[in-house]
Amino acid sequence: MKTYFNLFDFSQKVNYKNEILAGLTVAMTMMPESLSFAILAGFPPLVGLYAAFIMGLITAIFGGRPGLISGGAGATAVVLIALMQSHGLEYVLAAVALAGVFQILVGIFKLGKFIRLVPQPVMYGFVNGLAIIIFMAQLNQFKAGDGWLTGTPLYIMGGLVALTIAIVLLFPKLTKAIPASLIAIIVVGLLVWGFSIDTKTVKDIAAVSGGFPPFHIPSVPVSLETLQIIFPYALIMAGVGLTEGLLTLNLVDEITQTKGNGNRESIAQGTANIANGFFFGMGGCPMIAQTLVNLSAGARARLSGIIAAITILMIILFGAPIIERLPMAALTGVMIMVAIGTFEWASFRIINKMPKADIIVGILVALITVLLHNLALAVLVGVIISALVFAWESAKRIRARKFIDGNGVKHYEIFGPLFFGSVSTFMEKFEVGTDPQVVIIDFKESRVADMSGIEALNKLTNKYQQAGKTLQLRHLSPDCKRLLENAGAVIEVNIIEDPEYLVASK
Repeated sequence: MKTYFNLFDFSQKVNYKNEILAGLTVAMTMMPESLSFAILAGFPPLVGLYAAFIMGLITAIFGGRPGLISGGAGATAVVLIALMQSHGLEYVLAAVALAGVFQILVGIFKLGKFIRLVPQPVMYGFVNGLAIIIFMAQLNQFKAGDGWLTGTPLYIMGGLVALTIAIVLLFPKLTKAIPASLIAIIVVGLLVWGFSIDTKTVKDIAAVSGGFPPFHIPSVPVSLETLQIIFPYALIMAGVGLTEGLLTLNLVDEITQTKGNGNRESIAQGTANIANGFFFGMGGCPMIAQTLVNLSAGARARLSGIIAAITILMIILFGAPIIERLPMAALTGVMIMVAIGTFEWASFRIINKMPKADIIVGILVALITVLLHNLALAVLVGVIISALVFAWESAKRIRARKFIDGNGVKHYEIFGPLFFGSVSTFMEKFEVGTDPQVVIIDFKESRVADMSGIEALNKLTNKYQQAGKTLQLRHLSPDCKRLLENAGAVIEVNIIEDPEYLVASK
């Protein structure tokens, strides 16, 4: 019999067992990753664990997407490496808090909706790039110092990782009542402890014991100079966190067939990062790998994230001696399966059906994500290229149907938008020298989209006036008229008020 209750979301039933087991699994996979990212950035190890606890708890309770897992993520930690090296941890904490303020402002002003502008090829590239990063990060566990493992240590690590993967693949065929990832971690851990197998453990990365995150105001001068130092790092961190977070939110929406709230998630992320800045956390954002672990374990509500965060805190306070003995091979195997599950294999099946531009965008976004580890830049480049391709294709579609009516008036019926990309083609359609005395341009199937379009109409009007001819515009939509009026366009006097326009617009 399943046990259900509602937690902070009264519209959704929560499976108690699934949420607790998923939360425990997420905590096991999040801890070594947060430790690794903290060490990579030069932070004290506990700073990464504190971020995992603070980010996980606050966003699980107040975030805009049940099932989404946040923690001390590498995407945001990488942004802060240079600041850590140049000014130290106190400035990093101040930058993290300021990044949180930026993220809250994005949520308050409801700017999260702009994630809708990210095209599907960019999403494919983003997800595939992240999957490759997750997979490549696991290869570090096969290294000892600066070189690769060899001989017996390599065989042990490879065998334990293979065993973990086999359990993750095969256990669901027996039962789905318990997350396969958690079973794999337990079984491999017991095997290593029972047979005293010499292999790398969590303790080899860093110690995880400590106290409750202490309140601490960053010790930085309150001055304009300090703001100038931390502002660019805070802005980039906020952008990277929101980009990864909102794209992950969209991914969870697709998997669960439900709808998250991007603005609420932005505010929750910002609140969590401000708390990080004052409680010795390195900050973070949603973590796609842990989110997919959570969903694959059957979690669909907020409780799993809360359980994961509290588990991490309990481990810091009391459970470090046990967790430090977990074999890294088990956690590596789980994360490799997450990477495989994250990759959009469907993108290969439809690649021959996609436009060439979309294929290039997807590959480019994935490459930037993998090579630079800069998710915000990868997505921005993808969106810009997609927008330029769209503008180019739209510019080629503008055309004009020409005819002269019984009164000797020449009509140009325009099809397609008039904007900066189509202005040149639009101007080539008109024959000012040979046109009759009265010319009407009909915009029923078109619209003026920007200042370039307005300027084109002004120039065309001047040409016809200099030729002693009358140019009139018909079927301009209300927003086009407002655009012309706001720009003070001289063609305003030539707009024909069509009495049937309002009916047509309905």
